[in-house]
Amino acid sequence: MKVTVMRKFLISCLFTSMLIACASSGSGDIATGTPDEINQTQAELLGGLPLPNGARIIGADSLIIGRGDSWVGRVVLSGLQTPTDIYAFFQSEFPKAGWTTISAVKAKWSILVFTKGDRTVLVEVADGSLTGPKAQIIITSSPKNANVVAPPKK
Repeated sequence: MKVTVMRKFLISCLFTSMLIACASSGSGDIATGTPDEINQTQAELLGGLPLPNGARIIGADSLIIGRGDSWVGRVVLSGLQTPTDIYAFFQSEFPKAGWTTISAVKAKWSILVFTKGDRTVLVEVADGSLTGPKAQIIITSSPKNANVVAPPKK
């Protein structure tokens, strides 16, 4: 009887450690190096977008076309602060950087929409994983008045 209990305990420990290893491996950060080097690389890619302290690009989940202030695409970042703190950061810091708030919704998946010049940025903030960062941030950047053509109806 004791052997069966011990076997179940060992199997559950093994399973748990495998899940933790899978969740924490391959974060795919786009930049490595010192915090200053990472911040510099992210600034070169994303231009003057304010980012929360410690936020890191997850390269495997991001698609960045171009660089600097004219990049378009989707960038996924890991955040060290809570989703509430990150939401407050974007709500406060983007207007200071010249962005106009178009819409802001605080929910499980919080969404903020900003415009500046000919650009629109959508910011999504949600809880991170149990073993990873506290928050996940997705920033989508596109031209403000892009000609979007609807697919033809068949």
